[in-house]
This record gives sequence, structure tokens and C-alpha cells, in this order.
Amino acid sequence: MDLSPKNVNNWHRQLCQVTPWLFISGDLNGNRELALIQLTEWNDAGITDIIDVRGEWSDEEFVAAHSPNIHYHYLGTHDDGIAQDEAWFRAGIEAMESALSNPAAKLMVHCHMGINRGPSMAFAMMLAQGFETIEALNAIRAARPIAGIIYAQDALRSIRAIKMLDPDQNDTEISEVQSWFETNYIDVGTIIRRIRSAS
Repeated sequence: MDLSPKNVNNWHRQLCQVTPWLFISGDLNGNRELALIQLTEWNDAGITDIIDVRGEWSDEEFVAAHSPNIHYHYLGTHDDGIAQDEAWFRAGIEAMESALSNPAAKLMVHCHMGINRGPSMAFAMMLAQGFETIEALNAIRAARPIAGIIYAQDALRSIRAIKMLDPDQNDTEISEVQSWFETNYIDVGTIIRRIRSAS
């Protein structure tokens, strides 16, 4: 992947479709004129629900003012790089299930840069919808090459607990995830630095 500042910065707020109902991006631009352009793009793509997982900010009022047709779900969390808890993933799955009660629903899941929190929640949602672990990881990375998905193991453990699946399978699937990350390594730290330097 081209990690030049211009290329990586272009991915920051790129609208990335993972499945017919699931999209990932970075957040809306802090420049409100540019944010309106993004929001128009999201509307044009048919987005019906935004699931915002940033603990540091919310665009709920902005979206309500400019796109009241879009349902806004705020599930803010940290990005400490260590772990996300089951309650956070459970809230995301509940928001997804509520949204998907509408057959025409299209969800935008985003954090700030669209690297870790958003893609990790998207991964959990795909698992909850029956995707296989590696299939979901491949689909997210294909749609969004800068997706680090670093909370994937937390997502996997949480979904298995939420669905009350055999916990003994955890070790096997965690090993599969670890192997996938080794084979599909990207330098998340460099990507984050490049986005910050280009912004």
C-alpha cells in the first residue's frame, strides 16, 4: 500500500463499502463545509444509520441539523490500543440489529481515522451476522486498506460470549486471527502519523 501522506490522508475520510449494508470511514471533517460534502456523499450512498464510536467527539447535533433522516447512534469509546470490553460490542450489536430491522438499512460505522475502533466494531457486526472470522477480516481490509482492526480479538471474544457460543473455540479462532495479522501486517503507527502530518 502507498503510505505517502497524500495517499493515506485520502483514505482517512474515504467512504468504504464492506458489505451491501455496512460502510466504514473516518469522521466528518472539522471544517463544516467539507463535512457537509461528506454528509451529502453518505446520504447519496443511502446511509440510514451512523454508528459513531469516538469517545472524544460527537457530530450528533450536526447530523440532526443537516440530515435528520439519518439515525445517529453514539457509542463513544477510548482508543488506548489495549482492549475494548464486551459491553461496548454488545451496544454496537444492539444498534446494528435495531437498524437492520429496516431491510433498506445501510450503516456507517466510524471512529476518528477509520483505522481501529470503527473497523473493529464493523468486524464484530459481521461476525454477529454470520460471517466467518477470516472472511470478515479480508472484506474489511479489501474495502479499507488502512484498517488496523486492532481490537479484533476483543470483538471475537465478545461476540462468542454474546451469542453464547462454545468458549473452547476461542483459542482456535484467536490463533487464526493472530496468523491473519502476521500475514496481512500493516504499520498502523506509520499510517496514523501520516494522516496527522497530512491533515
